Amino acid sequence: MSGSLGRAAAALLRWGRGAGGGGLRGPGVRAAGSDGGGGSAERLDAMVKKDKVVVFLKGTPEQPQCGFSNAVVQILRLHGVSDYAAYNVLDDPQLRQGIKDYSNWPTIPQVFLNGEFVGGCDILLQMHQNGDLVEELKKLGIRSALLDEKQDQDSK
Repeated sequence: MSGSLGRAAAALLRWGRGAGGGGLRGPGVRAAGSDGGGGSAERLDAMVKKDKVVVFLKGTPEQPQCGFSNAVVQILRLHGVSDYAAYNVLDDPQLRQGIKDYSNWPTIPQVFLNGEFVGGCDILLQMHQNGDLVEELKKLGIRSALLDEKQDQDSK
């Protein structure tokens, strides 16, 4: 991770710990368990297409087990994305390797929007910073909470 990107991720993580209190799981976040056979291409295809937003991470949204997974959860939280499926790759080694093979991406976390692979933490952070994430969420029918925040600031 580059220096400025790393600093931005660290700032995001600090912000997330201090804001809002309580758990990270919104009302619609589903910690989707794996019930074995997580590595097959057909199963992975079904998993990534089942929900509009799907995240494969280390740990759970409430308790991410790495900083990059935590950053992805925090970015989604900043945008008010509460309805997404989260799969803990630490629970299933086949799922962990299978999703890497499926997406042809070597690292976790991995984010899928409407069944399409978006990327990992760095790419999601970049999309957040340049406004692309707001636009991609809009295509899914999800209004970013950051738009409401900006509107509130503009009306003051």
